[in-house]
Amino acid sequence: MRKLLTIAMTFGLAVSTVYSTTVLADAEADRKAFKDYFVKKFPETDPNDFINGVYSIDKASRAQWEEIEEFPPYEIAIDSGESEWNKSFANGKGYKDCFGKAGVADQYPQWDDGKGKVVTLALAINDCREANGEKPLKYKKGKMADLLAYMGYQTRGKKVNVKIPNAKAQEAYDKGKQFYYARRGQLNMACAHCHVDNSGMRIRADLLSPALGHTTHFPVYRSKWGGMGTLHRRFAGCNKQVRAKPFKAQSEEYRNLEYFLTFMSNGLDVNAPGARK
Repeated sequence: MRKLLTIAMTFGLAVSTVYSTTVLADAEADRKAFKDYFVKKFPETDPNDFINGVYSIDKASRAQWEEIEEFPPYEIAIDSGESEWNKSFANGKGYKDCFGKAGVADQYPQWDDGKGKVVTLALAINDCREANGEKPLKYKKGKMADLLAYMGYQTRGKKVNVKIPNAKAQEAYDKGKQFYYARRGQLNMACAHCHVDNSGMRIRADLLSPALGHTTHFPVYRSKWGGMGTLHRRFAGCNKQVRAKPFKAQSEEYRNLEYFLTFMSNGLDVNAPGARK
């Protein structure tokens, strides 16, 4: 716990505390400290290779993963997502009218001043649908995951570029950071206990992945799921694993968490979709 608290204080946050808005430059200081921590902890890993999650730090797991990537299980999702992207809505318009192009995943999540909240790419997809008279998609899997897979694939190689444009956006970022370091659930654990403090260590047979680059490869095909899933599906699963009641996908809590965690990966390549155990 002492080590985790030291790390959290380095990033400007005491665990489980609520604090006032900081200057916008603090977020960039957080990001640099976050990246420096993992670069120092895993010196043999190229900094941009953290986009590959646990496979960036474990040679045995990486070898198996590279074999899977020869015939990636998410290819069907990409094809399905492309088909969905190219379908016209009932009014004759489509996703292109909302986004311009598919390869925009590097710009999300983003702060929307008009709405006064963080807008994720998944939320923007449903905003587009509803603005054109279509029903929203479910957020955890299915067509939403397929669309995100296609849009992520079209964005591959671009650098994550999430911005915090003003004080209101900073408040959302701060809430996401507070969520990441706050203990919760019957196991009284924070996200950072696994993916910062104990990254590279094992829980039973599973190797804990480093948090840097976590959001760059979502959505993912997980063998455990037998299919595709979104980042918020994974957030909910993590909450359940510490025996905490999960929030709804695209809740304010998870959108702010995504905002913070994606900002931590600014400058890394988008590598979506991914394949994981």
